Amino acid sequence: MSYCDGADAPRDKRGQLTPWDAGVWLWKSQESSCRPLGQQLVDPLDALRWFGEKLHPKSTDPLLERISRTTNLDSACYASSRSTKREEVVFIANDWHTALLPCYLKAIYQPKGIYKSAKVAFCIHNVAYQGRFAFADFALLNLPDEFKSSFDFIDGYYKPVKGRKINWMKAGILESDKVLTVSPYYAEELVSTVEKGVELDNIIRKAGILGIVNGMDVQEWNPLTDKYIAAKYDASTVTDAKPLLKEALQAEVVLPVDRDIPVIGFIGRLEVQKGSDILIEAIPHFIKENVQIIVLGTGKKPMEKQLEQLEIKYPDKARGVAKFNVPLARMITAGADFMLVPSRFEPSFSCMPCVPIVASTGGLVDTVKEGFTGFQMGGFNVECEVVDPADVQAIATTVTRALGTYGTPAFTEIIGNCMAQDLSWKGPAKKWEEVLLNLGVADSEPGIDGEEIAPLAKENIATP
Repeated sequence: MSYCDGADAPRDKRGQLTPWDAGVWLWKSQESSCRPLGQQLVDPLDALRWFGEKLHPKSTDPLLERISRTTNLDSACYASSRSTKREEVVFIANDWHTALLPCYLKAIYQPKGIYKSAKVAFCIHNVAYQGRFAFADFALLNLPDEFKSSFDFIDGYYKPVKGRKINWMKAGILESDKVLTVSPYYAEELVSTVEKGVELDNIIRKAGILGIVNGMDVQEWNPLTDKYIAAKYDASTVTDAKPLLKEALQAEVVLPVDRDIPVIGFIGRLEVQKGSDILIEAIPHFIKENVQIIVLGTGKKPMEKQLEQLEIKYPDKARGVAKFNVPLARMITAGADFMLVPSRFEPSFSCMPCVPIVASTGGLVDTVKEGFTGFQMGGFNVECEVVDPADVQAIATTVTRALGTYGTPAFTEIIGNCMAQDLSWKGPAKKWEEVLLNLGVADSEPGIDGEEIAPLAKENIATP
């Protein structure tokens, strides 16, 4: 597995980091319904109004630009919390973009008697993005030399350059009070090997890490109210609705409309992490079966071009759509019989109305049980520079095995099991609450039992 620095992080159409990628959970600075600890939710764009500075200053130095974004964001976190006149707080820092937060807390605020009892929980969503920069750039962070060892890091990868650097995620891990990630199995993987921990395995092992499976917004992803699908359904009506939804999907992408043909879907970024390159090589190995496949995603241009060739190669059996298309993503989720997830590594995953066929990694292991809620393909080679023939064969073999269950009572039972899952935030939120309460911040109280907790829905989130 290789790592990606901030320059490779997903960006919007203007080439700017999106608010989600800036390490913030939600969008508006407001009180959360999440009662424990009185959490504040910070929008990085609000930092503009609070501090009168540009979040994306024009600079020829990419590190200075990122530091400006990050320090504005960290300052917004502190200012937002102080607006509630509370000192007893827990900051939840997400990924390398907010890794300076615990450092500034210790170096700037606590020595002045501010936030003396505050704690920081650091959550890793994708260890491949760490924020690695030249070692000399530590001076630009305006931190005392005593923090230098927390950032000091020997980069063993040749791309973009090998050698001594600073690593923001490493510092965030070491300087925070608790380290978490988004699934138990992903937590195990991060400390298992150098490759899966992307050279931070020893650091994470030293700090300790807890994995809690992400929930999903069950209000936004509710098949009874989804405006993008023609037939609404629940657990009791899914088998009646599925054929209608499949026919609507086939018609939408101009495939032969036939409810008896099993349909496989893929929705995701066209990146090596997601195994898109493995999938493209595997399709010829199973496309001769009685099956149709619909692949939706955007990403690397060579992969997009390969995707667009699917219809030419297999006109009655495959469609590749290299566009960002929310309605089609919803139609695939509802109308496909299977969802293919060939990720080399995958921190978290949730799927409901279609049967997942997944690589055995990260959250895919925690949420997909072989033969009960889906099919496992085994672990894939995490080396992103090559496509392992064994992984191609694993996809072909498992897809063929899954197709063998289609139309049988076993397949119907698996769909029922998928629909019966509780994928809401209720369980995960309770576990998060327990972790945060155990940090021992004064006046922390449990939330109200039975109160639903879910993230704010965003219309423009369609792919993992």
